[in-house]
Amino acid sequence: MRRTLFIATLLAATTAAFAQDGGIGGLRHGTPLDVEATPPPIPSVVNSDIRQVRNWPEQPPVIPHHIDNYQIDLNVNKCLTCHSRTAVEVSQAPMVSVTHFMNRDGQVLAAVTPRRFFCTQCHVPQADTEPLVENTFQDVDAVIGSSPTSGTP
Repeated sequence: MRRTLFIATLLAATTAAFAQDGGIGGLRHGTPLDVEATPPPIPSVVNSDIRQVRNWPEQPPVIPHHIDNYQIDLNVNKCLTCHSRTAVEVSQAPMVSVTHFMNRDGQVLAAVTPRRFFCTQCHVPQADTEPLVENTFQDVDAVIGSSPTSGTP
């Protein structure tokens, strides 16, 4: 009985979603599923070389420049030509965090640890676009500033 009720509720919600938008909403913007939509143009990447403010503690920094054709594989990491410990004096780029030199046991290594060698696992370039969906995210400073105890020690 519970299963039938769940299926009926799911079917009603799906039907309501179709009736509301004339089809499934989301990123297709009302284009029916059987129609090939014209894709939007590829947005340009922010290429300002200005560090972005982080939105929460320990957020991986975003990449403020193009990384097209950067080779990052087992043998080569193009990012380290500017961000390695020995290159930052010449490049003036921020050095890779010291956490990237620690293995999983917390032992500090002389080179970037293999588990942190593939930069684009965590760090991403930013595109100059409007958000795809509504977002009410507030960064940590906004949350702290709006708390009832803010400003009181």
